[in-house]
This record gives sequence, structure tokens and C-alpha cells, in this order.
Amino acid sequence: MKSFQKKLEEYADLTIKVALNIQEGQKLRISADIENADFVELVTRKAYEAGAKKVYTDFNDPIIQRITYEKAPEEGLVEISDWQVNMFEEIVDEGGAFLKVYAPDPDFLEGIDPERIALNRRAIGKALNRYKKAQTNGDISWCLLSVPTKKWAAKVFPDLGTDMQIETLWDKIFYTSRINTDDPVTSWKKHLRDLQEKANHLNDKNISVLHYKAPGTNLTIGLADDHLWKTAQFTTKKGIQFLPNLPTEEVFTMPHKDKINGIVTSTKPLNYDGNLIENFSLTFENGKVIDCRAEKGEEHLKSILDIDDGTRSLGEVALVPHDSLISNLNLIFFNTLFDENASCHIALGNALSLNIKDAEKYSQEELAEMGFNESIGHIDFMIGSSNLDIDGETRDGKSIPIFRNGGWAF
Repeated sequence: MKSFQKKLEEYADLTIKVALNIQEGQKLRISADIENADFVELVTRKAYEAGAKKVYTDFNDPIIQRITYEKAPEEGLVEISDWQVNMFEEIVDEGGAFLKVYAPDPDFLEGIDPERIALNRRAIGKALNRYKKAQTNGDISWCLLSVPTKKWAAKVFPDLGTDMQIETLWDKIFYTSRINTDDPVTSWKKHLRDLQEKANHLNDKNISVLHYKAPGTNLTIGLADDHLWKTAQFTTKKGIQFLPNLPTEEVFTMPHKDKINGIVTSTKPLNYDGNLIENFSLTFENGKVIDCRAEKGEEHLKSILDIDDGTRSLGEVALVPHDSLISNLNLIFFNTLFDENASCHIALGNALSLNIKDAEKYSQEELAEMGFNESIGHIDFMIGSSNLDIDGETRDGKSIPIFRNGGWAF
């Protein structure tokens, strides 16, 4: 049996060598909470051993972040310094890589005015627009992964003692990242091949519309013109393969922003900016949300929809079988990275241009006509369950089963 330190080393190796695939002479920017400094130190060491030219680290203190939302004047919330933007754009221009260690406390902004949070998020989104476009266009390699924090672990495992909470959450992260296998890299290669087979099958079927049916859900999603089904193994324009999410279980594509109709109901809580939104539903008409309801966090749901016009439509539809590695743990992680990879999900906001065939040939206006949804936000939420059925309508009018009872129907 592997020791904890051995698993930790392999997790860091997987991050640098597979997820980010750091190249000789490449720069890397790492952002993380200060509680995760030990892991950042390990990843930094691995990055330099892999040939990185320079590793920049940016640590966040959630307590200070909350104080800022509570006390800063509005002009402070919307001010994004040039040096912060320049750091991102310099690394983008040099073909660098970005790692975000994402381990939020699901309740850390509870009680904060949602509009103050939204003001800050809109300002950041606008300031980092070129960085965001570089992500969606395949100009850079980037990865989002998680490391336990005390408050996150306590939320997931409230009945355990503090030390056991952290230990148990580490165990789940290692398990879902396939670190517990004899050869994690080989395991990942096989897993990605399996996902690609599903994507290839869907691309071969020329599906134009998806019909979702489940308790509380009766939704029709038209797909974008020339859409492509993809897995979360991306390739930059320089030919560098990387994994933007660790772990990943999804196959996904682009909806047409104007062809979404019906109602959809969430199946897991959404942790958005330190607040939980639970048991919510959205009603769409001609691609736009026209009504929303939530048992908890409805004001935060509304703040998402008000980020900009694009967050009232969809930018992604993703398929994840209910009978899968993360889902079978039967855990709510209160962390979208894990919960979305345990469930079919859709995303409000920005689309990914890699989901359009030969997207680089088109102008932004032409992409919009094809169904591309543009926004500074991209918020995934979970809609999958063992009761979900999905049918596909092909371009020639045939109906084919995609999901039955939450699982692949082919």
C-alpha cells in the first residue's frame, strides 16, 4: 500500500507532467489559499524539475477576502490594478501555464451582500478578458484541482474529527484522481481513451437537439452549428496536451445560445463564491432564463443571472453517467470541480470555442450566429441523477437514446 507521502508526490507529478504538461522553459502561475502552501511548494519543486523557467505564486487569505467584501468601499471592489492584469497577460503572451488550487469554504461568504460580490466579479472578469479568451481559444495550458482545507473537509465530513476530516478528504481526492492505482498515468491514459470513444460516437451521430427528462426537468437544448463533442483533454495551438480539470469524467459540447427551452432542476447544491444555492430551477425561453427559483440562495442565483446578458443563457452541456467513479462515492463535495464530475451538468455563461469545428476561421460575430454564447462568467451546475433520460434528435430527424436512467444508452 502506498504511503501518504508517496500519493502526495504522485499527485504533484500528475499535476505537472500530465494535467499541465509543463514544457522546458515555460512559465507557471499558481494561485491558492495560504492553507495550501505546503502543496504549492511541492508542485513548484516538481515544476522546476520538469524544466519550468519561472514559477509565480499568488496566495489568497479567505478571511482577508471576506473583510474586503464587508468593509471596502465600492470603488475598492471594482479596482483591478494594471500590474495584476499585466502579470496574467505576460504569461499568456509567452505561452505559459496556469494552475489554480481550488478548495473553497462553501460558507465563507454567507451573509455578504451578493451585489458587492457581483461588483467585484464583474470587474475581475472584464479586466482579465484577454486571459479568459486565451483559455477558451486554446492559447495556454491551465488546470483546476483541489487540496483539502479544514473548513471544506468539515463541510463534507461533519461527523468526523478534524484530523480524520482532512485525512478522509485527501483519500477521496487521491481516489478520484486515480492516484490509488498502481500506475496513475497509465490509468489516466485509459480513462481518457474511454471518454474519447464516447465523444467520437456522439460526433458521428450528427445530433442537433438534446431532450432532457427527469423529475422537475423537461428541457430541450439545440446544439450550436458545427459543434464538436470533446473530452477534458485539451491541446493548445502549440500542440501541448493538458487537462484543465483534475479529476474529469465528462464529455461535453456547445449549446446554441438561442435554442434552449423548458425547465431544468438542480440535483446538487451549487457552491458559488462562498455561498450555497440549493434546490433551484431555471426556466428558459428561446435561450434565455425567464424565471428562477431556489429554496436557499435565490438572491445569489439572481446575481449570477445579472452578471451580464450571457449568464442568462448556456455555454456548455456536459454528460457524466450516474454510475461513475465520483458519483458512486455518494458524496456531496460542495465543490463544483468534483460535483460536476459526478453528474450531468450545464453551464450558464461563456462557451468554449474548441467546441466549434475550425472556430479560428470565424469572427466573433459569425460565432455568435452559430450559437456561441459570450460572457465573463461560466458557472456549471448539476442536473444529473439516476432518473435522467436524454434523447438526441439527429439532423435528419431521427430520435436516438443518449442516456437512460442516468447512464449511457449506447
